[in-house]
Amino acid sequence: MEENTKDLSDYLSAFKRRRSAIAATYLVIFTLGVIVALVWPPTYESSATILIEEQEVPRELVQSTVTSYATQRIQMISQRVMTRANLMELIEKYGLYRDELERQTTEEVLAAMQENIGIEMISAEVIDPRSGRPMPATIAFELSFQGENPDQVQKVTSELTNLYLNENLKQRTSKAAQSLAFMSDEANRLRRKISNLETELADFKEKHLHSLPEQAQLTTQLMDRTERQLDDVDNQINALEDRKFYLEGQLGQIEPHGQDVEMNPAARLKALRTQYFALSARYSPEHPDVRRLQREIKSLEEETGLGPDRESLLTERDRLQTELAALKEKYAPEHPDVVKVQKTLDELNTRIAELPATPPAQRMPDNPAYVTLQSQLESTLNDIRSQEARKAQLEADLKKYEQRLAAAPAVEREYSSMRRELENTVAKYQEITAKEMQAQIAQQLESESKGERFTLIDPAALPEEPVSPNRPAIIFLSFVLALGSGFGLAAVAESLDHAIRGARGVANVLQVMPLAAIPYQPTAGESRKRRSRKWKVLGAAAVGVLVAVLAVHFFMSPLDVLWFRVLRKAGDMTGMDFIG
Repeated sequence: MEENTKDLSDYLSAFKRRRSAIAATYLVIFTLGVIVALVWPPTYESSATILIEEQEVPRELVQSTVTSYATQRIQMISQRVMTRANLMELIEKYGLYRDELERQTTEEVLAAMQENIGIEMISAEVIDPRSGRPMPATIAFELSFQGENPDQVQKVTSELTNLYLNENLKQRTSKAAQSLAFMSDEANRLRRKISNLETELADFKEKHLHSLPEQAQLTTQLMDRTERQLDDVDNQINALEDRKFYLEGQLGQIEPHGQDVEMNPAARLKALRTQYFALSARYSPEHPDVRRLQREIKSLEEETGLGPDRESLLTERDRLQTELAALKEKYAPEHPDVVKVQKTLDELNTRIAELPATPPAQRMPDNPAYVTLQSQLESTLNDIRSQEARKAQLEADLKKYEQRLAAAPAVEREYSSMRRELENTVAKYQEITAKEMQAQIAQQLESESKGERFTLIDPAALPEEPVSPNRPAIIFLSFVLALGSGFGLAAVAESLDHAIRGARGVANVLQVMPLAAIPYQPTAGESRKRRSRKWKVLGAAAVGVLVAVLAVHFFMSPLDVLWFRVLRKAGDMTGMDFIG
């Protein structure tokens, strides 16, 4: 109710009562604001603009090995440039942050310097050559540095710009060299692998020369030809065997010493033995013809003194064995013919066993017909042995060809696997070799600075005006804040004061208007209290100013430095030299 009934006179009365507090608060805050605006060290900023130019040679002709995006590459370069060593070198070279190094750690100073370094990307809408649609792309970036000394700021910005340019060139050259080195190493590795595979393949082909897939047809042809030759050899052996039997029969009927068979007892004995063997194969031992031949043979043996002919007996045994084998193929063992031939063969073996191992010495035959037949027989025997040796060789060759064909599938699988691995390695080597040539061209492109590069289009200039602080804005904000704080403090104090003042206050309480107003006469004690309160307010304001000054001294800049800055600023504004 009281607030609703207040008018302008009430507010004016409250202002008169609180004008000292309002003035003190205003003066303290505004003075501090002005001091801050005047002593706040100026911050200068120098910036340089770096353009990202595309490579001069069209990408369709030469593909660069550096494929990262510009923004990504700038961030990587920033990490390499903003190292502790580089920043400390700049701090020591240009004498930066001397006061801060005395009060703060090195890490804090480096963090402050990194905050003072700014990178702003400059983008534009470009047409993507692959999709044909517009897309944002980084075409340049702005590198800046802020500090209190304009000359230092310009030099540090120029130094940072050089670091970025050199690092970009170094990084691109290094990446191109690394790509080329990798491709060269890979090509050398594949070249050694191809050499090893070729050696292994050559050894494998040498080891399995006749079992390779391309030799299968030749092996089959050789196998067919060998089988035909083997059949021919068998036929020739059969023909030579028949001729041998014929010559042996003819030779047995001729006297080796030039006498007629009828007049020569030895020849007669030999002929009778041949007839006896023939009859023994057909008749039993009790047959009259067999017994007659036995008597004649015994008589001639007594007459000539010649025992049984071992060679003839062996020849006859071979004939009987052949005849017996042929009969067993056609008849059972109990067949009369088989039994008869078997019996004759047994008797012949018994007679051969009774003969001495060394035959009696015989003189050389001198009958021309006998000698001729004997020579033909020896030639036939030699031919038979030659053909049998050839047959054995052909059978060995045929077995060898069969083994080759049997081993061909396994050899073909391994051979195909080795060939496939060699072909894949050669194709990979050709691909890597082509990429190696591209990497060489790309390295030449980077070494001659024909690729994508950073170009300084706006070097760092000496800043003429500080970018901060905005002193008029600070003073204006201090003025507004001081007024607001003073009136706000007065309003709070007035709201907490419950004293009744004026006739209207009495009427609001008693609901009756007073008849007259008697001015209040303060006592001596109240006057002393009022003066004491004023001094306390002034003391509090002085303490606040002192605390603010100390805070500026310890946390912003020493007072002596600020004093010289104020004098320099005043001299710049008035054109007078206050420092002298």
